[in-house]
Amino acid sequence: MIDFGIDKLALIGAVALIVIGPERLPRVAKTVGVLLGKAQRYVSQVQSEVNRSMELEELKKVKQGLATAAQDIGQSVQASLHEAESALSGADTSSESPGFYNDLPPSPYLGSSLPVRKNWRLKRGATPLWYKQRLGVRRHVQSGAARVARFRPAVPPSSHRSS
Repeated sequence: MIDFGIDKLALIGAVALIVIGPERLPRVAKTVGVLLGKAQRYVSQVQSEVNRSMELEELKKVKQGLATAAQDIGQSVQASLHEAESALSGADTSSESPGFYNDLPPSPYLGSSLPVRKNWRLKRGATPLWYKQRLGVRRHVQSGAARVARFRPAVPPSSHRSS
C-alpha cells in the first residue's frame, strides 16, 4: 500500500486548503473520513469471508481424512473379527463339549437389537415417602390452574349474590 509520511500529509493538506478553501475543508475532511472508514470495513469483511472460506475448506479436508481413516479402521476390525470367528468355528468342532457356547442365551448387550428394559419404578420407589415430603420433592404433576385453585382461599357461601 502507499506509505504516507508526515511531510506528504502536510503537503496534501496545504494543497487541499488552497484548492477547496477554508470554509468547505472541514466538510470535505469529514466526508473523506467516512468514506475511508466504510472502505476499511468493507475490506475487513471481505478478508474475514476469505478466511472463513479457507477454514471451511481445511475442515472439509480434515473431515474427509477422518472419514477415510475411520473406514480403514472399520474394515481392519471387520477383517480381524471375521478371522477370529473362523478360528473359533474351527476350534469349536475340536472342543470337548461341542454345544456349550451355543446353548447360552444371547447377551442382551452385544447382539440384541432390543434394549434391556429396567424397571424404573423400583428405582423411583426406593426413596421413602417421608423423605420426599421432608425435602419438598413434588410427587404429582399439577397444572398451573390447579395449583392456583388449590391455594385460593375458600369463599363463604353467604357472600354469593342471589337475585
